[in-house]
Amino acid sequence: MDREPALARRRWWIIAILPVVIALGTLAGFALGGGGIPSFGMPDPVTEQGRRTHTLWQVLFIAAIGVGALVWALIAWSVLRYRGRGDTERMPSQKAYNIPMEIVYTVAPIIAIIAIFIGTVIVQNKNSALSAAPDVRIEVTGYQWQWKFDYPADGVTIIGTSEPGADPEIVLPVDATIRFDLKTTDVIHSFWVPRFLTKRDLIPGVHNEIDVHTTATGTFDGRCAEFCGINHATMNFVVRVVPRAEYEQWITEHQR
Repeated sequence: MDREPALARRRWWIIAILPVVIALGTLAGFALGGGGIPSFGMPDPVTEQGRRTHTLWQVLFIAAIGVGALVWALIAWSVLRYRGRGDTERMPSQKAYNIPMEIVYTVAPIIAIIAIFIGTVIVQNKNSALSAAPDVRIEVTGYQWQWKFDYPADGVTIIGTSEPGADPEIVLPVDATIRFDLKTTDVIHSFWVPRFLTKRDLIPGVHNEIDVHTTATGTFDGRCAEFCGINHATMNFVVRVVPRAEYEQWITEHQR
C-alpha cells in the first residue's frame, strides 16, 4: 500500500543528489584522464612554497564545490519533495524545531572554519619559514619606478632602466633556496612573481625577507603588486630559472 509513496520519495532523492554526482564525476574525470586535479584558475607553481599554496587552494575549492553541490541537492529535494500536488487543503507539518538538524547545521560550519584556519596557518608558517643556509641571497631594492637586484656574494648588480621593454632580469638556479632581502627607498612596493604564488611587500623602515625554493626552469614575469605612483605599471622585471651550470656561467659573465 505504501509502495507508491516510497518509490516517489526514492525518485526525488535520486534527482536531488544529481548535482553531487555531477560535481564528483567531473573531478574524477579530470583526475583519471591524466590531467590531475584542475588548478581552478591558479597558475601552476614553480616553487615549493607555491606548491603548498596551490594544494591548499585545490582542497578549499573542491570543498567549496562539495558544499555548493550539497546545497543545490537539498534545495532540489525540498522543491520536488514538498511541491504542491493539488491537495491545497492539506496543512504541512508545523513543527517549530528539529534539534538534531539544528545541531548539525551549527556545528558543521564551525568545524569547517576551524579546519580551514588550521590548514591556512600551517601553509603560511611553512612558506614564511627562512632557511638557515640559503643557496643564493639577493638584495631587492624597489624605488619609483624600478628595481635593483644585488648578488652580494658574487659582486653582481642588476639595475632596471626606464627604457620600454628593457625590464631587468634576474637569474636563479633550479632546485635551490633563494633568499630575497627586500627594502624600499621611498614608498611601499611589492615583490611579486605570479608563478611563485608568493608575494611580499617592501615597506619603508621594515626589513622584509622571503625564501623560495625553485622547482622548475623557465622564464617568469615579475612585477610590483602595490600601486606606488604614476608609473607603477612600468615597474616590471623578469625571473629566469636555469640549471646550476648555466647559472654559474651567467654569474661569471656579469662579474666580468
